[in-house]
Amino acid sequence: VEGTMSDAVVVKTRKFKRNPLLARRQMIVDIIHPGRANVPKSELQEVVGGMFKADAKLTVLFGFRTKFGGGKSTGFCVIYDSEEALRKFEPKHRQIRSGFIEKKETSRKAMKEAKNKGKKVRGTGASIAKHKAKRAAGAD
Repeated sequence: VEGTMSDAVVVKTRKFKRNPLLARRQMIVDIIHPGRANVPKSELQEVVGGMFKADAKLTVLFGFRTKFGGGKSTGFCVIYDSEEALRKFEPKHRQIRSGFIEKKETSRKAMKEAKNKGKKVRGTGASIAKHKAKRAAGAD
């Protein structure tokens, strides 16, 4: 399957696979872009979506690597059947990149405090944990 864009950019796909368990189509995308450093993912979303008669919003592109010397890039593409499937199966960081969810800003200290708070034993298990800690300290 081939598609073309402005400035003589050729988009080819290979290893196409229908993945019904994750409600998506997945493939490797090869882009030939002589005379251009790179091609934006937003531009590619439109083209690949058009090639497979899919909504550009449900097309997720990632993992692009430019070949040494430039002119050719290869990456991965998944096209979800529905927005619901995308929200369910797509990793959070890629949903943030494609603008489906907002990134929540947390400081390093806040994350560490939350982690340590989660480690603390609550409820009736707390007294047992203290007892075990005391016995372990006494055994040394």
